[in-house]
Amino acid sequence: MASDISWRPKAGDIPQQPGVYRFRDATSRVLYVGKARNLRARLSNYFAPLATLHERTRRMVQTAASVEWTVVASDFEALQLEFTWIKEFDPPFNVQYKDDKSYPYLAITLGDPVPRVLVTRNRGIPNARYFGPYSRVWAIRETVDVLLKAFPMRSCTNTTYKRAQQTGRPCLLGDIGKCAAPCVGRVSLEEHKSIALDFASFMGGNDRGFIPAITKKMRDASEAQDYEAAARYRDQIAAIELVLEKNSVVLSEDLDADLFGIAHDELAAAVQQFIVRGGRIRGVRGWVVDKELDIGLPELVESVLQNAYEDSDPPRTIFVPALPDDRPELEQWLGQRAGARVELRVAQRGDKAALAQTVAKNAMNALVLYKSRRSADFVARSQALTHLQESLAMDVAPLRMECYDVSHLSGTGIVASMVVFEDGLPRKDQYRRFSIAESTDDTDSLYQVLTRRLAYLKEPETEQEELEETAAVRRRKFAYRPQLLIVDGGQPQVAAAQRALDDAGITDIQLCGIAKRLEELWLPGADFPVILPRNSDALFLIQRIRDEAHRFAITYQRTTRKRDITSVLSEVPGLGDARVKELLKHFGSVARLRAASVEEIQGIRGIGPTLATAIVEQLGAPRASAAPRGSARPRE
Repeated sequence: MASDISWRPKAGDIPQQPGVYRFRDATSRVLYVGKARNLRARLSNYFAPLATLHERTRRMVQTAASVEWTVVASDFEALQLEFTWIKEFDPPFNVQYKDDKSYPYLAITLGDPVPRVLVTRNRGIPNARYFGPYSRVWAIRETVDVLLKAFPMRSCTNTTYKRAQQTGRPCLLGDIGKCAAPCVGRVSLEEHKSIALDFASFMGGNDRGFIPAITKKMRDASEAQDYEAAARYRDQIAAIELVLEKNSVVLSEDLDADLFGIAHDELAAAVQQFIVRGGRIRGVRGWVVDKELDIGLPELVESVLQNAYEDSDPPRTIFVPALPDDRPELEQWLGQRAGARVELRVAQRGDKAALAQTVAKNAMNALVLYKSRRSADFVARSQALTHLQESLAMDVAPLRMECYDVSHLSGTGIVASMVVFEDGLPRKDQYRRFSIAESTDDTDSLYQVLTRRLAYLKEPETEQEELEETAAVRRRKFAYRPQLLIVDGGQPQVAAAQRALDDAGITDIQLCGIAKRLEELWLPGADFPVILPRNSDALFLIQRIRDEAHRFAITYQRTTRKRDITSVLSEVPGLGDARVKELLKHFGSVARLRAASVEEIQGIRGIGPTLATAIVEQLGAPRASAAPRGSARPRE
């Protein structure tokens, strides 16, 4: 309810011009920074009835104690000011970046009297030309080592250079031909500067003209019988070709562009940036983003680009997975940093689209790897279990958790899954699958499944029952008592699960439900959900066990559906296993096969009009009631 926000400004006091707003808490800490083309229209969304807000937006509004805004002249100025304030205040509810390292660059200090090439993470060297960033420092060091054979410029420190000047003896690099040794006058400063410019030109993508030019010099030296010089030119050509082999052409030679891939879910996003110069991949960069508020891909793209080009110049073309809403303003902001017009595009077809798919796959792999490493972290798992214990007011940590999910196809083929996590890790040998013969809805299905599962947790009343239960534990490990039951869903699903616990007389097991869209935890009888921080290990663990239960249920449901249609078709006279497989392969899904006409089925080789008619009649005929599946116990 909006009236609960005592500090809410009057709508008439909020201007309708573009601007930037900041939410602050009671200690004046900035919680969130946003921009708007119309401040009044945008801020009114935050002060709608609380029940209608996204849960995390509601938490931000309830945490805040005030909101302030600054009017600017245009949407572009709003974009600039928003970027500046996010970097200045680091608000907790804005996108949080997990790039825990600065990436290495290759720098050529063209502003120095004797230019130097070096690998550095410092972007503040005056008048230096930078290339990169690169994801692996060893890769760029290896490239520099090879290129010094082709462009023997200085790579030593100032101390080494001065010592060589004083002694009149070059360092080892000068002796092995990887430096032209301007320190001892083997080449003039002008000649060395020319070598440095050639090195920079090659790294900038102008690499096609060097091999013909050096080849001509090699031939001229050979004809003049200057075989020593010809051998040096030969080695230069070999070094350049080696580097070119490692950077194969992927696009047209005149293309300078960056390609971004973003893989994201409710909690995090992984970003991959491929840097293409002269049609070749010159660098790769990746980082992870924690999402606090629920933002879509276009908003995420805007935030990613601002972060990516905070300290570097963008190319003239940037390929992104989705165009942001403020595309013109963002292009203008990028253009100012580049000193030229910058265009944001989505790759649609051809080589660019193929490379964009590669970038997207790398982003997805990075997200999976990030989650896997986070799951394997013992400290993170321990913290997650402790956080869950505190958030759900449990007496003990949930060392054993069970999660349940129901799956069906338009009310048919109803199945359910139970997955088990112990100490924060999956115990796949204890997963269980349930078949449900009849059900009115998902809550009834969930009640049936939990009733069957909880029956194994009843205390034995006789010595014989205790012996039987002990044997069952050894055989199936199905009677282990969980500390936490999780159901996929919100209040209705939690109420159904609680009814099953009540009917079984069990009071010492904590229950919660996770609503997927808002990633919130519901407890029995609670009016409001438990909200875990978006970047917390506890929410990550809950999300993972929920996703595992959903995957396991879907897999079983598809297997059951395929088995059912195969058994139905096997009853048609003259239709063997080979033709059943051909039918399923041709139509691709059971739904398309059921909707097929006699003529469409008759088009399959080996199936005539009579057999096609029989298949249609068999699929359309009501099936006889089968014995209830799994009514006695869950399938293993």
